[in-house]
Amino acid sequence: MWRSLFLLVTSLAGLAGGCGDDSACGPGSAPAVGLAASSADVTLTYGNMTSRAGNDCPAAGAPADVVSLSIEGTQTDGTGLITFCIPRPDLLGSGGRTLGLTQSMADVRIIDVIGAANTCTFALDTTRPPTGTASGDGVCDHGTNPAGFALTVDGALSLRRTCGATVDTVSVTLGGVVAVAAE
Repeated sequence: MWRSLFLLVTSLAGLAGGCGDDSACGPGSAPAVGLAASSADVTLTYGNMTSRAGNDCPAAGAPADVVSLSIEGTQTDGTGLITFCIPRPDLLGSGGRTLGLTQSMADVRIIDVIGAANTCTFALDTTRPPTGTASGDGVCDHGTNPAGFALTVDGALSLRRTCGATVDTVSVTLGGVVAVAAE
């Protein structure tokens, strides 16, 4: 009897497509603003992140019920934005997923980083691939649960800086924990 009850409970939890316990879903104490691209010269802060299961970067061989997620946020101390695409959001909660630009080289793709600070503009330098990892906490239903989740990023990338007629490249760390709301 107890074995049957246990199997029923675990089967029902598996059908939930994620945490199984909705109280474990969501961003927890992650702040709405908490992701920063920073160096000694500049800090660009991002937040107000939302995810959408739009299948913009589908992964070959992904389970049929897994749809890739796009995550977008805005610069909160300027006029920029940041965009990620996650081909396998079902793996996001399992620890450090690699950051990169292309699906063949990354579990979490950095699509765009744009910012403005100190009378300069910044844009992702795609000639220098990002490094590092990203992970999720409270990820349920492959990132589509209305409760959202927390995204943790620990990486580095290069930004093309334009200050008037001067254009150069700045290396920044990209890191922090931020709440992501599901659309």
